[in-house]
Amino acid sequence: MTKGGNVAKAAVLALVLVAGTVVRADAAQCGNGPGGFETWKQQFGEEARAKGIGASAIGALMQTNYASATIAADRSQRSFGLSLDQFLAKRGAAGIVARGRAMKQSHAALFASIEQRYGVPPGPLIAIWGMETAFGSQRGNQHMLSSIATLAYDCRRPEFFTDQLYAALKLIDRGQLSPSQRGSMHGEVGQTQFMPKTILNYGTGNLDNAANALMSTANFLHANGWRSGAGYQPGEPNFAAIEAWNAAGVYQKAIALMGRQIDGGGSAAER
Repeated sequence: MTKGGNVAKAAVLALVLVAGTVVRADAAQCGNGPGGFETWKQQFGEEARAKGIGASAIGALMQTNYASATIAADRSQRSFGLSLDQFLAKRGAAGIVARGRAMKQSHAALFASIEQRYGVPPGPLIAIWGMETAFGSQRGNQHMLSSIATLAYDCRRPEFFTDQLYAALKLIDRGQLSPSQRGSMHGEVGQTQFMPKTILNYGTGNLDNAANALMSTANFLHANGWRSGAGYQPGEPNFAAIEAWNAAGVYQKAIALMGRQIDGGGSAAER
């Protein structure tokens, strides 16, 4: 490559480290603390406006605050490093299974309808519902947009959360999410804790409604390869769809195990 070509390439790909901040020539600057967040918001807002995000969503972004609690939670996800037995005990698996079996009976018509449409049996859906929000009772009380904006600004995983932030802004533009929506530490919302991009792709209504959330979860699993009637334990065809739901191996195995127990395939103490 010519010297001029090297210079041009360097200009396009410029990455400069300044006081712990990564500066890109073509994007808002990420950071590792609250100091640059307000400047980043202005830069990101201009980029979002140029990509067609509306004034109401941009205005909502400008009202966000740096979410220190979200950053602390993002740095301390220790439970995914536990053994399966430890993880199941910490998450209260026996209680989820017991209550899940009762939920399967009391919502039998809903789960039959979901399985007929998407091919997903009640067990793994109920296990996800219980694991994510204790059947809707613990949906989080963080300001969703502030959490996602903070993580999009943070240098640890800006690409992933930038996509989530754009999705959240689109949902606000469309009136599908409120700018004041509350959620969990990473911006998850609803009964089964969907991220904004997942809502855009698979959501089937208001996810604070249990039926909508369960149908949306089944839609996600179906879209990620779930085959009606196939097994969903590790090594079986539908386990890959559970892997798509959450990247943590111990979480995946827990969902598969609890799902089987809820569907009638063993006791809550079985491993």
